[in-house]
Amino acid sequence: MPVMVVFACACMGFVLAGCDTLRFAPSEVQKQNAWLHNRTAIVAAQTAKAENVSQVLQALTQLGERQSRDFTVYYGLPNEFPPAETAEDILVESNWQLAETALQSGAKRPDPWHIADAMLELGIGVCALLGGVYGTRAVRFMKDTRNKSKALKEIIAGNETFKNQNESVAPAFKQAHSIQSAQTRQIVAQMKA
Repeated sequence: MPVMVVFACACMGFVLAGCDTLRFAPSEVQKQNAWLHNRTAIVAAQTAKAENVSQVLQALTQLGERQSRDFTVYYGLPNEFPPAETAEDILVESNWQLAETALQSGAKRPDPWHIADAMLELGIGVCALLGGVYGTRAVRFMKDTRNKSKALKEIIAGNETFKNQNESVAPAFKQAHSIQSAQTRQIVAQMKA
């Protein structure tokens, strides 16, 4: 029974906190871009010093170089390193494309429905392993929760389709749902996102 309570609390925390902070692990493209960013900052700092630009610009490029080290450390080193010894190496078109691809990759987020389903499946598996009366009850509870989650997802998708296909009744539809509690609105908003 304590496992079920802990798992239920974890699921509630997950639902209330939302999925905005969940991200995929850094991809090879993102690792290459982070490493290339560090190389770009190093070359920019060296160039600023060699061209004897203002002390402020030199200090900014030096600080940028130090700060960019963190990105490489955080993302990890790539398997393949793009050529980046000189400014000419760095400013090739493929590196501009790499930066754009990394930006698009970094914007992706996991599907919250998929994560919730996976968490419930994990909980069902753990409780089934524990067995006993409480394990059986917990499995039944989590299967019911998973089915209700799927039903809620279908209802929200259906409501959105209805509103999009029937724009003239959308204000009335919204008015009918205005009596929902703040907690329900928050859960629905998170699920729509």
